[in-house]
Amino acid sequence: MIKREYYLSKIRDFYHLDLIKVITGIRRCGKSVLLAQIMEELREQGISEEQILYLNFEDYDYSFIRSGKDLHEYVKGKIVTGKKYYLFFDEIQTVPEFERVVNSIRIKFDTSIFITGSNGKLLSGELATYLSGRTVSFRMYPFSFSEVCEIRALDREAVTDEVLLDYMNWGGMPQRFQMENEEQTKTFLRDLFDTIVLRDIVQRSGIKDIDLFNQLVEYLVCNPSQTFSAQAVTDYFLSENRKVSKETIYNYLEYITSSMIMERASRYDIRGKRILTKMDKFYLTDMGLGRIRNSIFKLEMGAMLENVIYNELLVRGYDVYVGKTRKGEIDFVAVQGQQKEYYQVAYYLYDQKVIDREFQAFREIPDNYPKYVISFDKMDFSRDGIIHKNAIRFLLESKCGSFGRL
Repeated sequence: MIKREYYLSKIRDFYHLDLIKVITGIRRCGKSVLLAQIMEELREQGISEEQILYLNFEDYDYSFIRSGKDLHEYVKGKIVTGKKYYLFFDEIQTVPEFERVVNSIRIKFDTSIFITGSNGKLLSGELATYLSGRTVSFRMYPFSFSEVCEIRALDREAVTDEVLLDYMNWGGMPQRFQMENEEQTKTFLRDLFDTIVLRDIVQRSGIKDIDLFNQLVEYLVCNPSQTFSAQAVTDYFLSENRKVSKETIYNYLEYITSSMIMERASRYDIRGKRILTKMDKFYLTDMGLGRIRNSIFKLEMGAMLENVIYNELLVRGYDVYVGKTRKGEIDFVAVQGQQKEYYQVAYYLYDQKVIDREFQAFREIPDNYPKYVISFDKMDFSRDGIIHKNAIRFLLESKCGSFGRL
């Protein structure tokens, strides 16, 4: 398994501080491995084994911890010296009232606490109430494309279109690279998808109409990067003799995005410089989870590449929106601090009509921030100050893998 240096480099400065380190990410994206790598670095710094406590709340060994009180008593029993302790709580959202426990331990003892969770709302609600201003958060994702090339030990020259196509089809979940064949990969991804939907969403959210919820999930998974309209969805169900309120649809969308199986991209009015509240787009956090649910997914190459670029921009630390102009839209507005970048994504720039469509989309943008067109094309189509980049070259610029450090 490769070292997740990109994430480690962000967390290292906080190793010894009493701020709660909160690491969130979709199930099986590598959070537990990251904790193991942090613990190994602490040992290398001279922290003794007795000062490190790791609890994985999905491990049956800790099934006796059924409440916040159980957790509090167990941790207190382990802190037996006056030294600083490093506490790692993996998938802690399964423990009732864990927020109060974490806060209590932080107050009572000299500790550095790391917690992980597979729920995007981990930092809201009670945790925000008890630990306001005392946390630092990190979002983790499946392997980026550059990390995939690193784990496969590919030289830059060996990274072909086929490597990217495989990533577009089967995604970057770390465990899938331990599978020996496509059938094993499908089984792993299918089980992961079902676990997220049935356990992380349906059971924990108390969804009653499971059939309706599954239909909405299928719709989103099979239509990544498409503009979503709650009205269109309710009209569809009405045509199937099922009356569904918009409120129900929006509640289900919140459950889906909280599980981090999909990400929501809001629309951004470029001229008005404001975020709009309607017509969002939804993108898969990992492409493989879409592939196993959609037999025709491989045909939507443009949408798949768009999804991959969206995820890459998130990994690089951008807030990503769908850009709205007076006459159309820009695929992505990527914002980081006071800086912005604009992106159009196409599978191939097949002919002059497609070239004109992608490049002219930027005409309505009045500022001079960088503008990019990303495609599979090897030829450079840059013009009028708009930069064209080959998709592989763009993805290998990531700081997440060894390519980004060359």
